[in-house]
Amino acid sequence: MIRPPGVDGVVFSESSDGDIRNDPVARVRLSATLGLPAEWATVRQAHGGRVVHVDDPGDAGEADAVWTTVPGLPVAVFTADCFGVVLLAQGATGVAHAGWRGAVAGVVRELRSEMTEHGQAPTMAAVGPGIGSCCFEVGSEVSVLFPEDAGETLWGTVSVDLRGSIARHLSEIGLWVSDRCTYHDDGLFSHRKDATAHRLAAVGWLA
Repeated sequence: MIRPPGVDGVVFSESSDGDIRNDPVARVRLSATLGLPAEWATVRQAHGGRVVHVDDPGDAGEADAVWTTVPGLPVAVFTADCFGVVLLAQGATGVAHAGWRGAVAGVVRELRSEMTEHGQAPTMAAVGPGIGSCCFEVGSEVSVLFPEDAGETLWGTVSVDLRGSIARHLSEIGLWVSDRCTYHDDGLFSHRKDATAHRLAAVGWLA
């Protein structure tokens, strides 16, 4: 697992932790290691910008970001190339699932805005592993949506620096960003690389 140094209440899983979305045994094992309840609050991800607030564990419906003010309640999204982004406030934590569609929909911005509107302005963010610009080959219909984040893959085709785009919008608060790329890092799941159904977890909780 990946625990950002100096940041409490955040973890990103690795492939060695198992398929945290689909394998309940793997989720229980990870929870036990962290000293957390095995019942998490999750959402049915739709690659959009919808945000939900939760007070209880379980399925919170279709959304791509979920947040809570309940101490010790884990909130989580699942990824296999997209980025998991955890936002931390003094009395709340939230997590967003941000692929390129979610980034265009402003899912991280929407999560931050909703938390702020409820008196819980995030002061720290952590961006987990995801596909890097080194490997995120895209067509012109995607690259045109990210004019400030154009890149080039290792094999010389057009890419987007999605990690950089997400981080840039969080630069004025405390920020930790993983530099690991799911596509070429064997310790992480990548749907684009091998069409895996396995998923990594991005988990936040109010410590």
